[in-house]
Formats: sequence, structure tokens, C-alpha cells
Amino acid sequence: MKALLNKLFFTGTATRAWRFNAPIFCLVLGGCSVSPQLATQDEVRDRVAADTAQMFENQVAISAPITLDEALARALKYNLDYRLKNMESALALGLNELSKFDMLPRVLASAGYSRRNNDSGGSSYGIEDGLESLRPSSSQEKSYHTENIEFSWNSLDFGVSYYRARQQADQYLIAEERRRKVVQGLFQDVRASYWRALGAQRLEQQVNATIERIDRALEQSREAESQQIIAPVTALNYQRALLDAAYMLNKRRQDLAYAKSELAALMNVPSGVTFSLADTKEHALPAAPDNINQLEEMALLQRPELREEDFRKRITADETRKQILSLFPAINFNYGFFQDSNKYLYNNEWSQGGISLSWNLMKLASIPSLNDSREEQEKADTARRMALSMAILTQVRISIERYRLAASEFNLADKAAGVDHRLSQYARDALSSKMDSELEVIRTEAKALLGDYQRANAYANLQIAFGRLYNTLGFDPLPYDGEGLDLAQLTELISEHQAQLQNNSFSLKSHLFGHQADVSIRVQGIDDPVLKNSMTEQLVTMLERNDIKVNQASGTPLTFSLSRNDANGLQKALWLVTMDSKEVSNSMEYETTLPQNARASTYEASLLAAASASLSSTRNWLSQSLPTAQPLEM
Repeated sequence: MKALLNKLFFTGTATRAWRFNAPIFCLVLGGCSVSPQLATQDEVRDRVAADTAQMFENQVAISAPITLDEALARALKYNLDYRLKNMESALALGLNELSKFDMLPRVLASAGYSRRNNDSGGSSYGIEDGLESLRPSSSQEKSYHTENIEFSWNSLDFGVSYYRARQQADQYLIAEERRRKVVQGLFQDVRASYWRALGAQRLEQQVNATIERIDRALEQSREAESQQIIAPVTALNYQRALLDAAYMLNKRRQDLAYAKSELAALMNVPSGVTFSLADTKEHALPAAPDNINQLEEMALLQRPELREEDFRKRITADETRKQILSLFPAINFNYGFFQDSNKYLYNNEWSQGGISLSWNLMKLASIPSLNDSREEQEKADTARRMALSMAILTQVRISIERYRLAASEFNLADKAAGVDHRLSQYARDALSSKMDSELEVIRTEAKALLGDYQRANAYANLQIAFGRLYNTLGFDPLPYDGEGLDLAQLTELISEHQAQLQNNSFSLKSHLFGHQADVSIRVQGIDDPVLKNSMTEQLVTMLERNDIKVNQASGTPLTFSLSRNDANGLQKALWLVTMDSKEVSNSMEYETTLPQNARASTYEASLLAAASASLSSTRNWLSQSLPTAQPLEM
């Protein structure tokens, strides 16, 4: 033992190696011991500063009173919850694209280098006589390097990867349904907060003036009481009536005023930024629908929760198929090219391949359990889907009834507010020098303001009930997600779609299951046929990349016409974008400046710029022609 230790630690070579490696050995051992480290105050401050900066970056500043459509657009562009759902959807799409590569065969390229301090090798002996048959020899160099590339494919890996890719595709669709649900809820919350905040803003000045008047009347009453001009009981009753009126006004004002803070949070407005709301005109809403059975069926077809369950059912079915696939034999095929620098090899380069079959027979014993689990999973999915369907049917009926009651409540509040204003006017006309007359005027004015608050609140509830009913039916508040549009374009898109939403009087048309109308492209004003074909091809690629399908044979005509006007060594280029069909006829212009004798690529760039600028309008025009695109009608 002593001789072995001496050989290990006290030979010259070993001693030098130990002295060299000892510090590294100590560092490795020290690195294996890790203690918890709290975040420092500076690290937390840096994180808070970075998060705060990112929360509000790239937001368009508020420079004018905000309309309802702009509030909806700001919420859709800047709301952090919606941003998160968008990122989750993008992540699911990325994972879906990534999962497709798992189905490809494996191609492994590797290289290596090896060195030892002495020769490898050995001798052999006879099994029968035990005599050494060879002197010690080696067929390997002390140092050598290898390179190889190997192709392999496994049938089970391919099958599992295929179903996994299908599941990931369904996960992306689930993420999209959740995003739809967030958009629907976000629009509902903005609608509720906006109309409540607008009601408070409209009455703020009147309430402040009435509160000031009540304060002056209270001060006069206390002074009259102290000077014994009026009886103490009369003064106290007078003060109590004034305080009751002030309390009710403050309470109503607070109920609605909180909505502005909620609206600011939904729009992701930075703290300290003040804004006002545009005095949006109140408009009549459709009457409550009576075709409840058809609305219920529409909700069952469109609600994101049920559509998510449909995709989840497909994921469960593919999971079962993956389990069944694992019961089958696996075929493995491999083929590769190898190279070794060892000079003692007879062949330093060679190729090698093989095929093998393997089968885990023990898996066959799991077939009964697999069938049982599949049946139980299907029962659980069906039960969950039925429970969710019943909840949705209940929501539809409740939403219709709530909308009907909200409309009735608003009509009553509107009439009551009118009566209160007439009473207030009569009290002002009959005002005398008596204190009780002054009290009656203030009380009637306060009551009229309370009536205005109740009317504003009732109208807000009517708008909320209207939006909730559409959300219950699963209608999307936008024809598409508006990705890539700036704030002004998104506001215009929302304005047009909301107008259609309120004018269709609960028309039972859904484009969720239909196909968007195709377009056929025409480029005019270009004489060179080669350039014209190239521009058309680039335009088709650009539109299809933005989810607008092109069908040159039967699509809705979309024409890009170029006209030029030379001046001062430049030419003004005007692209006229036109969509003309029996359902829709619209056009828009895009103007740019081009140099004289511009190259073909310059014209192509100007066309793509015109197409990009008209993208939002093109989608709007297509949404107007959707009835020809096989909508689902109940």
C-alpha cells in the first residue's frame, strides 16, 4: 500500500500533476457549495426602473379628449394583460413551428481528439493450454482524431413527433381562443368604465357648484342660528336636509368617478397623466332580441371556452394515439460516414449502416388500462363540456333579460330626470326671501342632479348590458386583431366595426366559421410586362403574408393604378387602390415622390408601400363583402 501511495504522489510526474491540478480541484469543490443570495436593494431598484420604463414605452401621448373608440384602441394596443396573451399566442405559434422539426430524421456530426501518455495494447493466451500466444502489441496511436456524420431514423420517434406537432398546433389554437376571450373582456371593461367616467365628467361642474351653494347655505344657517334669528330646531332641520343632499351627491359622484381610474389602468396610462373624455353623443341601442333559441345556438358555436374544449378534445385523442403507437414495434435505421486518423487501421475511412427492429412486449399488457383511461377521459371531457354549455345557455338568457331590464331602467331614469329638472325650475321661479324657499330650491336642484347621475348610471348600465350580451354570444369586437396598425388606424377600424355592431340589431351572422373573401390583384399603369408580372407576384406574396388570400380567378377585384406627373426633375407617383364589386366599392390614394428614370426596384417598393398603407382599408372592405364569403347564418 505504501509503495502504491509513493508511486501515486511522490513520483516526479505525479507530483507535478498534483501541484498543477490541486488548485483546480479545490475550486471545483468550492463551487459545489452554493448559498442562497438575496437580491440587493440596487438590483431591485434597477429591476423596478426597467419594468416601469418598458410598461409605458412607445405609447402615443394623449393630446386631446379621448373618444370611446380611441379608449378601446388604446386598451387593445397598450393593455399589459392583452400584451401577455399576445405573447403567449406567439410563443405557442413558435413552439408549433419548432415541433415540426422533431419529425425530421437525426443527422449527427461529431469530431474528437484523444491522447494518452503511453501505448495501449495487450497480449492474448490460449484458452485450452493457457500459453501466451502473442507478444504485447498495439494497434492504436497514442494520439488520434476522429470525424463522423451519422443519419438515423426511428419509426416510433417519427410517429410520436407527428402527434406531438398536432397537439402543439392545437395548443396554438387554444392560445388564440384565450386571446379572443381577453379581447372580449377588455372591450367590455373599457365600455363600462368609459360611460361611467363620462357621466361623472358631464356632471362634475354642476355638482361642484351645487356643493358650494350648499356650503354657503349651511354657513348662513349656522350664523342665523347663533344670532337666534331662527329657532334652533328649524336651523338644525334645515342643516340636516342640506347635509343629506350633499352626502347623496358626493356618494353618486364617487361611484362614477372611480371609473376614470379604472379606465386609465385599462388603457395603461402612466400615473400622473391627466386626460379628459370626449363628450360622446348618446345613441339608441337595438331592442332586446326575442329569438333566444337561435342566440343560444350561436353562443354554443362561437364562445371561446367551448372552442377551446373542442381543441382540447383533439389533444386528448392525439395523446391516446401516441400511447397506442408505442405498442407497435420500432424500426430503427442508421447510416453514417466515419474517419479515424489512427495509422494502424487498415481502412481509415469507411461507411456503415444498419437496420433494427425492437418491440417492448410488456407494453401489450397495458392495453386494457389504456382503453379504460381513454374512456374515462372522454367521459370527463364530455361532462365538463356539457356543464360549460349549460352555464353558457344560462348566461345568454340572463344577459338578454339584463339588457331588457337595463333598457327599461334607463327609460324610467330618463323620464325621472326630466321631471326633476322641471321641479327644480319651478322652485327657482317661485323663490322668495324665505329660508325654506331657498332650502327647497337647493333640495330640488340636488335632486335633479341625483336624477342626472341616475340617468348617466342607467345609460352606462345599458351600454354594459349591450356589450355583455354580445360577449355572451361570442362575437368578436373586431373583424381581425389589428396587428401592425398604428393607434389612429386601429381607432378607425374599431369605429367602423362598432357602428356595424350597433346597427345590425343582433343579426345572426357569424364569420367565425366562414372564409374571408379572396381578392384578385390587378396592377395598372405599368407598361413593361416583365416588371408588371414581378410587381404582381410581390404584391400577392405581401398580401398572403398578411392573411389576405389571393384568388386571381374569382376573388374580389383589388386594383392598384399608377399615375405619374413630372416636375422639377422628380415625378409625383400616385397609386389609386380600388376595390369594386357588387357588395363594396371603395378606394384610397397613396402619393409618393420618385426620381426621374427610376429603376424597377423603386416602382416595386412604392407599390408595396401603397399596399401596406392600404392594408387596414383592404381588410375593412373585405369585411363588408363577407356575406358573399359563406357566413354562418342561423
